[in-house]
Amino acid sequence: MSGHSKWTQIKHQKGVADQKRGELFSKLLNAVSVAAKENPNPQFNPRLRAAILKAKENNVPLENIDRAIKRALESHKNLEEFIFEAYGPGGAAILIKAVSDNKNRIIAEVKKILGESNGKWAEAGSVIWAFERTAEGWKVKFNQPLNEEGKTKLKALLEALRNQEDIQEVYVNAEL
Repeated sequence: MSGHSKWTQIKHQKGVADQKRGELFSKLLNAVSVAAKENPNPQFNPRLRAAILKAKENNVPLENIDRAIKRALESHKNLEEFIFEAYGPGGAAILIKAVSDNKNRIIAEVKKILGESNGKWAEAGSVIWAFERTAEGWKVKFNQPLNEEGKTKLKALLEALRNQEDIQEVYVNAEL
């Protein structure tokens, strides 16, 4: 009966779940740190308040949130927020919001993902016109129609982008 240990199955499932939760916590805490750079008081910083609420909704411990705010104040890790523009399969406009301490590394990683997944890097201002900035993030002004093959390729591209650790949000103007 080797290989039928209930504990082994639980251990593997828990390991996968813990890894996903850790990646999510990392993304949320980076967003808190970037927002806290402007003003560490959430009463006067709506962006920080929203980042803290999102972290709390995802069960991030308060200790970790406080540590992320202190880390931003100490500025030992220079996190910056970036907005990248790209075109996906079928000409779908893509906005990529990332937080990183190394601009060159994140640009190279995003370009690599785009190249592997039928996407194209776009210059600043060439895609952003298709979106409108709101308090919650970016809102699509119009939707780009895609065929089934384009939708499948775009879903794969979005999944690859979202799996990258430094990428916070991905907005696309195509209905999936």
